[in-house]
Amino acid sequence: MICVSIARGRHRHVKAEHKHLVEQGAKLVEIRLDYLRRQINLKRLLHNRPCPVVITCRRAEDQGKWTGSEESRMMLLRAAIAEGVEYVDLEEDIADKIPRYGKTRRIVSLHNYRDTPDDLDAIHARLVNRDADIVKLATMANHSHDNIRMLQLVQNATVPTVGICMGEIGTPSRILAGKFGAPFTYATFHHERTLAPGQLSFRQMTQIYHYEDINPDTQVYGVVGDPIGQSLIPVVHNAAFSILDINAVCVPFRVPGESLGPFLREHNELGIRGLSIAAPHKETVLNYLSKVDKAAEKIRAVNTVVFHEDGQPYGYNTDYRAAMAGLVKGAGVKRRQALEGKRALVLGAGNIARAVVFGLHEAKADIIIAARTFEQARELAEYSESRAVEWARRKDVETDILINCTPVGMHPHVDETPFEGAQLRRGRIVFDTIYNPEQTMLIKQARDKGCRIVTGVDMFVRRAALQFKLFTDQSPPADVMRLALKRATGAARF
Repeated sequence: MICVSIARGRHRHVKAEHKHLVEQGAKLVEIRLDYLRRQINLKRLLHNRPCPVVITCRRAEDQGKWTGSEESRMMLLRAAIAEGVEYVDLEEDIADKIPRYGKTRRIVSLHNYRDTPDDLDAIHARLVNRDADIVKLATMANHSHDNIRMLQLVQNATVPTVGICMGEIGTPSRILAGKFGAPFTYATFHHERTLAPGQLSFRQMTQIYHYEDINPDTQVYGVVGDPIGQSLIPVVHNAAFSILDINAVCVPFRVPGESLGPFLREHNELGIRGLSIAAPHKETVLNYLSKVDKAAEKIRAVNTVVFHEDGQPYGYNTDYRAAMAGLVKGAGVKRRQALEGKRALVLGAGNIARAVVFGLHEAKADIIIAARTFEQARELAEYSESRAVEWARRKDVETDILINCTPVGMHPHVDETPFEGAQLRRGRIVFDTIYNPEQTMLIKQARDKGCRIVTGVDMFVRRAALQFKLFTDQSPPADVMRLALKRATGAARF
C-alpha cells in the first residue's frame, strides 16, 4: 500500500486532493496539519473522508512547518485520536505523552536527515517500546549499502515497520519496501511537491513502478549511475514487465563510483537479477565482471550486466548492436555489410561514440571522428584504425553518414545543433543518438534537407529491448517500450 502525503495550506485544497487521490486509486493518505496556514478544523478535514488517513504534524526541528507551541501541537494530535482517525504519527519524544485511545493506531517515528545510523536495530527497539503499532524510520542514505541495512531491518522486524532511506541514493528503499514486508511506503501528491528528499509521486509509484504489484517474489532489475534520477530505463523496462505480466521491477540505483564494487557484490541482498549500466560506470564496471562479450571487450565499455545462476556477473554491450540496427534501417539495406566503404563522420568520443565506431569498423566503413576535445578523438581514431579531425573542421568533411554522439541538442538545450543544416545534403544518413527530444534540431534540419534519418528513440528502444532479452530470455515488446518512452518525454499523449 502507498500512503500519499497531502501538504496544502487550505482546508478545501486538502479535501480536494484527498478526493482526487482516492479516485486515482489511493487507499491511504497522510494529512500534514503543519502545512495548514489557518486555524485547523479537524472535523472539516475528517468528515466523510473517502479513505483512511494518517494525521501528522511536524515541528521545524523535524523538517516540518509547525510554528505554534508544542502544547498546541500535542492537543491537535490528541484531538485527532478523539475524532477516531485511523493513524496518528508520533515522534519518539512525545509518544509517551499521548496515550492510546480508541481504535487509532500509533505510528512512532524517527527522522534523521543527516545519515543512516549504525545502531538501527537499537533505535528500532526504542521506538517499539513507545507502544508502537507501526514503527517508521526515515534516515538519509549516504551509501547504497544503507538501503540494504534498512530493508533488512524491515524484513526482520516483529512489529510492522516502514523503513525509508531518504535522498536519491535511498529511492530504491521506497520502491522495494513492499518486497521486504513494509505495511506501506510513502509518496507525494505531485512530483514537484516532494516533502522529503528522494520522494516519488503517487503517479510515479503506480504508473512507472507498479508498486501495488510488488511482493516478496518480485525480481529486481535496475539502472546504475551517478546521477540517475532522470533515467528513463525504468520507464521502458517496467512497461514491458507489466504488459507481459512478469513479476519484476526495474529500479534506479544511484551508486557513486567508489561504491560500485561493493554494490555489485551485494546484489543478491536486494534480489537483483540484472542491471543497465549508465555513466560514469560503463568502463569501471569491467573491473568487477567475471566475463564480458566480444563487443564489450573491444569497446571497453559495458551497458548491461546479468547475474547468472551461479551468481557471477556477466557484461554485455547492446549499444553498438542497437546503433547498427538503426543505421541499417536508415540506409534502407538489409545487412550492415552494405555499409562497407561508406564514409561516416562520428561526432563525439565518449562511450556511445566508441560503440558506434566499433560497429562501423566491423562493417568496414570509412570512419572519421570529430570531438570537442581533439585528443579524445585522436585516441579513439587510433584504437579503431580510423581518422580524427579537429572539431572546427567537421563541416568540411564530405560523408555519406553523419552520427551525433554528443549531448548537443539534448533537452533543455533544444535549439542547439552540433552540425548546421546548411552543411547537410540530400540522401545523407543522419543519425542523432539523443532521444530527448526525439526531434532534435539536427533531425529537423536533416529531414528538411531530404536526408535519411535515424533518431535516438530508435536506438534507445533497440538497446533496451536487447537488454530485456538478456534479462528475461523473452522477446521484448518493443512497441510498448517505444510508446512508454515517448510518453515520458512528452512526445506522445497519455
